[in-house]
Amino acid sequence: MTAGPPTFGVVMLTMGRRPEGLARAIDSVLMQTGVTTDIVVVGNGWNPVGLPEGVKGHHLRSNLGIPAGRNAGVEDVSGEFLFFLDDDCALLDEGHLAECARRFHANPKLGMIQPRMVDPDNPGDEPGRWVPRMRKGDATDSGPAFSVMEAAVVLRRDVFDATGGWPGTFFYAHEGIELAWRVWDQGMRTEYHGDLRAAHPVVHPTRHDEYYFMNARNRVWLARRCLHWPFSWAYVGTWTLVQLVRERDPHALRTWWSGWRDGWKSSPWGDGPRPRKLRWSTIWEMTRHGRPPVV
Repeated sequence: MTAGPPTFGVVMLTMGRRPEGLARAIDSVLMQTGVTTDIVVVGNGWNPVGLPEGVKGHHLRSNLGIPAGRNAGVEDVSGEFLFFLDDDCALLDEGHLAECARRFHANPKLGMIQPRMVDPDNPGDEPGRWVPRMRKGDATDSGPAFSVMEAAVVLRRDVFDATGGWPGTFFYAHEGIELAWRVWDQGMRTEYHGDLRAAHPVVHPTRHDEYYFMNARNRVWLARRCLHWPFSWAYVGTWTLVQLVRERDPHALRTWWSGWRDGWKSSPWGDGPRPRKLRWSTIWEMTRHGRPPVV
């Protein structure tokens, strides 16, 4: 534990299309008590201007995608912890970050926390996909997680650095799965804490035209980047069957299959070094917690 208040590097991501949401997100961090924050707003293809005093801007001339955009802001901030916050999300409690720091200090094996997402305008209507476990149960129940809803997550800075960061090639979709897996691969834990809250409106991922393509491509890329055979094939095979059972729209399925094929043909690593695959001990740990990497 460092002397003085816990320090957080805060990376906010925006395309400049939600000025009211961005202002709300910034205010929710500035109101945090018991911590020191170092904040940067990353403009993905947009120049962040008119920010509050002390809040930095990082202009990306083109839209690099969500994970690469988050990575771009990390070097602009300092702190023992990193907090990633999107411009359609905001903290609801002024002691949120201080409580996260307390939990990290109390549990040296805790590497990343996802809070419970709530829609203030429609409480109780939150989708089950916001709870990162197969058996959703009560959203206020906490526990280990092997994926995260990426709009608001807190990590130890050293753990994030050790994971290699967000998978920048993904553009968007499933980057929270890989980051959660790689936290576990550091011998640390990713956890969902249902008693911590962040606000997020209910939106449907299918609102993006490229959703089905990215969903399929990144499932394949995730397996190729992280999993040894036979888990890589089992993971892709399981999610292929799930998609065929769930989806009835022929156009959506054609787009999905296009992404699936591209996932095998294209490189999931980009120009950077190839991250190593998960340790077998990590796969065992995931299996021990009821989430083997096959679904």
